[in-house]
Amino acid sequence: MTSSVSLIGRAVSVQVPATTANLGPGFDTLGLALAKYDQLDVTVRSAPGVFVEVHGVGAGLVPTDESNLVVRAIIHTFKAVGQPMPGLDIIAHNVIPHGRGLGSSGAAIVSGIMAAKGLLEGVVDIDAEMLLVLATEMEGHPDNVAPALFGGLTIAWTTPEGPRHKKLMVHRGVKPLVFVPEQEMSTALARSLQPASVPHEDAVFNVSRSALLIAALIQSPELLLAATEDKLHQSYRAAAMPETNKLITLLRAAGFAAVVSGAGPSILVLASDPGQRLVAAELVASQSDTPWRALMLAVDMQGATVHPLTADTVGESAA
Repeated sequence: MTSSVSLIGRAVSVQVPATTANLGPGFDTLGLALAKYDQLDVTVRSAPGVFVEVHGVGAGLVPTDESNLVVRAIIHTFKAVGQPMPGLDIIAHNVIPHGRGLGSSGAAIVSGIMAAKGLLEGVVDIDAEMLLVLATEMEGHPDNVAPALFGGLTIAWTTPEGPRHKKLMVHRGVKPLVFVPEQEMSTALARSLQPASVPHEDAVFNVSRSALLIAALIQSPELLLAATEDKLHQSYRAAAMPETNKLITLLRAAGFAAVVSGAGPSILVLASDPGQRLVAAELVASQSDTPWRALMLAVDMQGATVHPLTADTVGESAA
């Protein structure tokens, strides 16, 4: 399917939240959107090719040609809906840390797909189900891209027909705190440390905690410490990030619901009140051997957004 509608001059601005996946026991299933956002401004130009400008995180490091993950996501989307790829000017304003377990790659993928959706408005309708399919095809797992797309707390699963998700509202008492270290962690490395199988009792343990975690996040935050216990993935990855493991052990011993954020090495604390976050931040600052940045964030409930820009306002929305 192709279209005779010219896209030249169309411009959109996309905003995508950071995410944290797993949340302890919900390995490859649960995800949470956080109020920290990457922004992307995309303009269709008459000349072919793609020009990418990166500001903030990754500037001077990430590719600025068609190997850029955002660009690959745009190309993937145009191809999937049978539309010719136009020439593009892209300005990325990145704030989500890379390689820290906060969904930066998922955010890049979602940014590109949402940009394509916005540019093709009125030409092709890309619904929520297709957004998740396209993002999962690139990311490999829906647990990070689902909250980036839709916001809130998401349960993601796969079926023979494709990935699915359910979005849930988070109890207003839940206050996320993320500790971000200076060093990165490879998601591929983290996954390589996972065993091919786990003991039956560990699987049962995580099933119970995952169910409890849903209840804790939407109804009973006082249960978060018990609900974030895990036996499926964090202990296997601990040796690859010893400082993360040390601080999680310290935080949990002090009563904080601390877990590895995504593949790590960042730490997510699901506090039940703002004051608890301050105490946790003070504990880490006094006990850590390496620098950690404490981010006190809200839960994002909106997910990715896209809106049209006029050509003379591109870039201004990030100023």
